[in-house]
Amino acid sequence: MARRSRRSIRSELNAWPGYVDALSTLLMVIIFVLLVFVLGQAFLSVALNKRQQALDQLEREVAKLGQMLSLEKSHTTSLQGEVASLHKAHDADMATATSLTAQLNQQTSERDSAQARATALDDQVAQLRAQLAAVSTALEVTEDEVHDRDQKISSLGMQLNVALAKKVEQLQQYRSEFFGRLRSVMQDHKGVQIVGDRFVFQSEVLFPVGSAELSPEGEAEIKVLARTLRQVAAQIPPDVPWILRVDGHADRQPIHTAFPSNWELSSARAITVVKLLIAEGIDPHHLAATGFSDYQPLDHGTSPEALARNRRIEFRLTDR
Repeated sequence: MARRSRRSIRSELNAWPGYVDALSTLLMVIIFVLLVFVLGQAFLSVALNKRQQALDQLEREVAKLGQMLSLEKSHTTSLQGEVASLHKAHDADMATATSLTAQLNQQTSERDSAQARATALDDQVAQLRAQLAAVSTALEVTEDEVHDRDQKISSLGMQLNVALAKKVEQLQQYRSEFFGRLRSVMQDHKGVQIVGDRFVFQSEVLFPVGSAELSPEGEAEIKVLARTLRQVAAQIPPDVPWILRVDGHADRQPIHTAFPSNWELSSARAITVVKLLIAEGIDPHHLAATGFSDYQPLDHGTSPEALARNRRIEFRLTDR
């Protein structure tokens, strides 16, 4: 047992240096690897620094190139704008030149047309001068005829005036006769009078108040007037123009009948009288009915008597 123990101790003691050598070798290898790693890291760091510097320099150069490119682009854009502006100016100049050319052509055409018209006008002036000379000759020939014609026209005018005066004088005679007969026939009739060249009936003599229908008394009065007018008209020559005008007048009081206003009332009364005269044999070609409402008063007062005077029917024998 003691020998075995000694042997084992010896063997253990003999194995320890080998372990130590192995561990030393391993340690040296590790140190060598670490040294290589450190050196590699150092070389790699130097290489990376150089590459980073190169990259920074490249970036700076790229930035410079970018700035130069941007400036070049801006310059190119400016040049393109100037080129476009020059193109527009050129187009405008071309359009102006085209317009001026067209105007020149038009003015040339107008000048040629004006020259042609001037030539035509010269020909027309020559023709007109020839015609004027012919007309002057004709006028010289006809001056005596015109003078004779003027004398004839003057003579005919005087004759016409004399004839018209005679007609008016004849009508005045028949008017005097007509009114004279009416005066003698109706001198005792109340509400009937002759005022100047008018024969006047007060409306109350012929019509009820506010009505355009003749009363029996008024109808009888108009028939007497129609009979006298027929007698006088039978003596008037056919070539004497005459008209018996029947004028209806009203007062200015507001109307309260079926008629809208005094215009309608005065006109309706005049028309009623004319219709009765036609029925009594008076030619309608010698009759006229007019309405004056209250705008031709005989009396401007407001008393009942003044208003009654303004309500009337007038007869006038006049020329046409």
